[in-house]
Amino acid sequence: MGGTVDFSQEFIDRAENGEVGTALVSETDRVRIWHIHAKPGERLKVHTHVLDYFWTIHAPGKARNHMSDGTHFDVEYATGDTKHFTFAEGERMAHSLENIGDTDLIFTTVEFKNSANPPLPLSIS
Repeated sequence: MGGTVDFSQEFIDRAENGEVGTALVSETDRVRIWHIHAKPGERLKVHTHVLDYFWTIHAPGKARNHMSDGTHFDVEYATGDTKHFTFAEGERMAHSLENIGDTDLIFTTVEFKNSANPPLPLSIS
């Protein structure tokens, strides 16, 4: 943690990676439901959001979001914080999430497959 790290190659290599969580726990024709779990000091690899979605965090924590333009921003979460995102046709957001706190980050993310963009393929089974 700390300092500036160049993730530009990872953003290129994983531009079409739609695995937005650490575990896909349910998928239907309408939704994908993910769990995200990051231990202190752990960084989740770059992934790309194209579907409308929301996340909810289950415990307090601190994270650093690394963005595709090389910037980052830090967030402090409280239990139950929830944020919704909507993407127009052709819009996307790629980022990597790093746990910079001293507690586990535990989120649930729900993606809506009937969004303006088709779902990205998954390489997980």
